[in-house]
Amino acid sequence: MRRFAALLPLALLAAAPPAPNGNWASYGGPDENHYSPLSQINTANVKQLGLAWFKDINDGGSALSAPIAVDGVLYFASGTSHVRAVDAATGRELWHYDAQAWKVAGHKMRAAWGIRGLAYDAGRVFFGTMDGRLIALDAKTGRLAWQSMTVEPDDERYISGPPWVFKGKVIIGHGGADFAPIRGYVTAYEQKTGKQLWRFHTVPGDPAKGFENQAMEMAAKSWSGEWWKYGGGGTVWNAMAYDPRYNRIYIGIGNGSPWNRKIRSPQGGDNLFLCSIVALDADTGEYVWHYQTNPENSYDFNNAMDIELADVTINGKLRHVLIHAPKNGFFYALDRETGQFISAGEFAKQNWAKRIDPVTGKPEINPDSLYEDGKAFVIYPFPNGAHGIQAMSYSPKTGLSYIPVM
Repeated sequence: MRRFAALLPLALLAAAPPAPNGNWASYGGPDENHYSPLSQINTANVKQLGLAWFKDINDGGSALSAPIAVDGVLYFASGTSHVRAVDAATGRELWHYDAQAWKVAGHKMRAAWGIRGLAYDAGRVFFGTMDGRLIALDAKTGRLAWQSMTVEPDDERYISGPPWVFKGKVIIGHGGADFAPIRGYVTAYEQKTGKQLWRFHTVPGDPAKGFENQAMEMAAKSWSGEWWKYGGGGTVWNAMAYDPRYNRIYIGIGNGSPWNRKIRSPQGGDNLFLCSIVALDADTGEYVWHYQTNPENSYDFNNAMDIELADVTINGKLRHVLIHAPKNGFFYALDRETGQFISAGEFAKQNWAKRIDPVTGKPEINPDSLYEDGKAFVIYPFPNGAHGIQAMSYSPKTGLSYIPVM
């Protein structure tokens, strides 16, 4: 893997960096762009760093989870379901909690990714388990405050990403569309009690049963056949971002289920909201706007990668933008208020699209990449994507985005 620094495709000037803050309370960082303004360690003194303490961790398995830090305490996950708090200055363990997912997850242990992220707010630490529970712990004691099952007991969903916290709420998605017929959704809960507040489905269900909202009715027009029998997919299995400026939560939506569009939607269609960024009202979960990167997607490309928020000057005007580098190899900038497409540029080798229309933002798909009638095609990026769950970042100091590229 190589590090790749990409300047947004238009002439951008960085806005002023935020004031330094020693806390890193959630996956995306203080401003949802994986940027830390702390400057105590720099190129002049980094050579003076040395080992302060270490701690052996023998929980087995692996947790692909970045730690969070709040008020001098470091919280981190390990194994399949362990969470610990340690004094950041000394490494002294303050508490340890084991959600014991291995006892209840059953065959969902095949995913075995462990806890994929933590979030802190109002004195509590939140995380999800592979068996589908969203858990809240008291940040000082590690005692269980509440837990809510976010999936049905007999379905194939499992939590594979971090929760997001905002305005007394905590929101979580799930994975599983690669294993079984699943219809994706995100769910918001009350931080104090674990009570479900709202849920937004990402693809439409059976029209005969009615639609939950106008967004699902609109999305259904972009499907064909009996897609609901296959679930449709569209899981939100990793990244989201909260935008206090517009009081919105942005969700990155996954691939279709099954991958092959000719099975799930045989007469064609864009299949909304697969492979899209969707903006929701943070209070109600109502649809605001969407942008789809891969209509008719028959690959495992999706938009579960990081969503970064930035304020930048484009052609002399300050814009509040969302930047995103998903699996498909293109780097996107969208207007956060309207969802309007601003630009897209390649950050890795790709051959599934001939180009991205600079006005509509829709891709001109290379027909050979859809492997019609069994015709073989060597596609770039490869199925894991040009950029996966590895964290990208945006620096308001340099005006650059930093992307791990495969």
